[in-house]
Amino acid sequence: MAAHPLVDEVLKKASVAWISVDGRPATAVWCLAVDGALHVVSGPGEQAAPGLADAAAAQVTLRGDHGGAVVTWDAAVSRLSPADEEWEPVATQLAGKRLNAPGSTAALVARWAESCVVNRLVTASPSALAGAELPSGSQAAPPRESTAARPARKPFRLHRVRGRRAPH
Repeated sequence: MAAHPLVDEVLKKASVAWISVDGRPATAVWCLAVDGALHVVSGPGEQAAPGLADAAAAQVTLRGDHGGAVVTWDAAVSRLSPADEEWEPVATQLAGKRLNAPGSTAALVARWAESCVVNRLVTASPSALAGAELPSGSQAAPPRESTAARPARKPFRLHRVRGRRAPH
């Protein structure tokens, strides 16, 4: 299916995407565009992408050069298998873009084949939200509850801080 022209253009530079599955809050993930499709790795030792591994559809938001959302589009999600013809070239390119990768590219691709999921997201509809159609607010969600949260304390100061004096 032909994608919205803005999706095609922004996809070329995509390195981070916000992906929402089944109405869940969007999650920021690193990604790589190969042959007009967005590819995302998730699983043990990799990024979390809640619900994406088993999803058939997702909503993707891509950012522009200045970090703000530029386009949001509906994607059809499929899973790449190590038996697929495109697995080797796509997984190798993904491994090359993986920051702070543990081990060699070949070892990383082998680990992904064994325990991770590589998803391919393609345009499901020729329409997309862009420009004035995008929400104008920040879209920031309140922080999620966590056991890691703790109350903030006064900052520790090693030396006594003197107050500033007004000049005479």
